Amino acid sequence: MKKILFLIVTLLFVGIQFADAEDKNILDLQIQNTVKNFEAQAKGGKEFLAKANGYLVIPSLYKAGFIVGGGYGEGGLVVQGKIVDYYSMITASIGFQAGAEKRSVIIAFLTPHALESFRKSNKWKVGIDGSIAFVNWGGGVDLSTIDFKKSIVAFAFDNKGIMANLSLDGAVFSKLKKP
Repeated sequence: MKKILFLIVTLLFVGIQFADAEDKNILDLQIQNTVKNFEAQAKGGKEFLAKANGYLVIPSLYKAGFIVGGGYGEGGLVVQGKIVDYYSMITASIGFQAGAEKRSVIIAFLTPHALESFRKSNKWKVGIDGSIAFVNWGGGVDLSTIDFKKSIVAFAFDNKGIMANLSLDGAVFSKLKKP
């Protein structure tokens, strides 16, 4: 068991080192493509994002775990259609989980206060600095017509891999400097 945990932690940190070197121009293209994919997959997605005060796009969140897990991804905060800041996302979790996966995540800030709180924080933590509601959409539901009760909502999509867990518990967001 200790060897498995050591291997998972090692792989995550090696992945973080490679992901940290992501070129700003490449990341910008990945963010734009992720938004286009979301708008194509989610009915009313384009209108929903236009109504949000801002949204964080993580094109590739890599997660792995067996009982103890973690994940890493980089992305950009989009406000009024422009990428204004870059962030890393690190997740840690313990509990029933097994496997590895890559997914795209969009976190929408639906109020000015939620967006401002996120931008002012040095290390924004889910559950401490803000609560995120995960949205499962389907069945032709138009996202632009839903009245969300939370001020921050998240969408995960384009899953690749197998992972028996879906949450952002223990996620920490940190601002990145991309030249």
